[in-house]
Amino acid sequence: MVDILLTHAYHLPYDPKQVRKMQPYRPLGTLFAAAALRAAGFSVALFDTMLRDPEKEFAGFFAQHHPRILAIYEDDFNFLSKMCLTRMRDVAWHIAAIAKQNDVPIIAHGSDASDHPDLFLSRGIDYILRGEAEESLVTLCRALSRGAKPEQMDGLISRGLHDGYEISARQLAKNPDWTLLPQPPRDLTDFQQYRKAWQQAHGYFSVNMVASRGCPYHCNWCAKPISGNKFHLRAASAVAEEMLQLKTEARAEHIWFSDDVFALNRHWVKEFAVEVTRRDAVIPFKIQSRADLMIEETVEALQSAGCSEVWMGVESGSQKILRAMDKGLLLSDVYSARQTLRRAGIRACFFLQFGYPGEGWRELQETIQLVRNTRPDDIGISFSYPLPGTVFYERVQAQLGSKRNWSDSDDLCIMFHGAYTSEFYRAVRDALHAEVDSWSTDRKHLEASATMVNELWQKVMALEPVSKNPSALMPNETSLPEGPGKTEFIPVHQLSGALGV
Repeated sequence: MVDILLTHAYHLPYDPKQVRKMQPYRPLGTLFAAAALRAAGFSVALFDTMLRDPEKEFAGFFAQHHPRILAIYEDDFNFLSKMCLTRMRDVAWHIAAIAKQNDVPIIAHGSDASDHPDLFLSRGIDYILRGEAEESLVTLCRALSRGAKPEQMDGLISRGLHDGYEISARQLAKNPDWTLLPQPPRDLTDFQQYRKAWQQAHGYFSVNMVASRGCPYHCNWCAKPISGNKFHLRAASAVAEEMLQLKTEARAEHIWFSDDVFALNRHWVKEFAVEVTRRDAVIPFKIQSRADLMIEETVEALQSAGCSEVWMGVESGSQKILRAMDKGLLLSDVYSARQTLRRAGIRACFFLQFGYPGEGWRELQETIQLVRNTRPDDIGISFSYPLPGTVFYERVQAQLGSKRNWSDSDDLCIMFHGAYTSEFYRAVRDALHAEVDSWSTDRKHLEASATMVNELWQKVMALEPVSKNPSALMPNETSLPEGPGKTEFIPVHQLSGALGV
């Protein structure tokens, strides 16, 4: 028997796009919760749903450990969990039903539960914790372990016994001591299972960790139901020490820093590089950051610490759209970051977003041209996704229908009145991805690749006139950019030359 059984609801095989990528990572947010519970004296077991089948395996795992409390605690550091995918709800309902059959109290924590507490409570979940909930989880579990009724506290939503359920909660829970928590316990992760998946798919083993939590920026499409705009930064020495342990004990060959924004503090980055080098903990790693943070001294420090890849939230090649997003980013920063990272030999990759309100044909082509001008090493494309609690959501809420969440991460669709159909945006995504991929194609296959890219762009051009949503377009959006930056869709014979055939 254990005091607390922790689990989460993201199961990789239920997400076809992520199965194709096959980059599974341990649930860090869930593991930090385990660290807090253990520090408070609770015994903890973890059913890691990432690679284990919840429908086939969870009931047996539950019976084996016979927990006193179940906590479905989502990984706050996994962007897939933040997307509130409906397939994850199916897993949560299945897990909750097994606990309910055994009369075990159920706690839920995560973005989706925070946004839709009534839905989760109606499915038999007893308590929902909103915000940075490690301390709240410990307090709640102490009360439940004594058989006492939990006192009201920040972030707690409880299910009543009368008239179905009642919601009563104050502000989000805060955990100012998150940086002081012990490292995520490594004994709760089956590193062998993760290593096997990575080695078979990629030939090396990558492990995730974090140096910080939260993001202080105010992009108006970004949902922050856990930390709000707070930012927590761990000591550089502690992060370097964890890198060393993952390198030596878990035999990690690569690190993925799952921070929302890495390198926010340039002084910290320089200290981090010194601590990593001093411990001989250097190992290739990739990060998420912003283009305006990739200044020369920061990039030099990242390089010396082992950074091999930086993913930047570029979002759009239109300054107008970046302003509408409250991104606080200049396109000149993107060009500068790309050049600085290239000089340092660090891969520069862009996150892009299609379909934000106000983005017409002109703005979309500006994004395409930015990619062509800067030649990033890779891109990731998503569609604007309205999540509760954001300014963007409030702007388009009246346009939303019954479908308000994607089922999985490849369910890319526009759920509001976008300028174009989802089919058109998918065509642009496919063409731009293919073009970026073609830049690294070997010379033997370059001409065939160029032909395919041209065909995909021809599909885009054919779809564009018939895919418009007239009510969503702004005046003059259909005109092409003028002057030296004019976007041109390169014919196949010119494309082959541009690609070096």
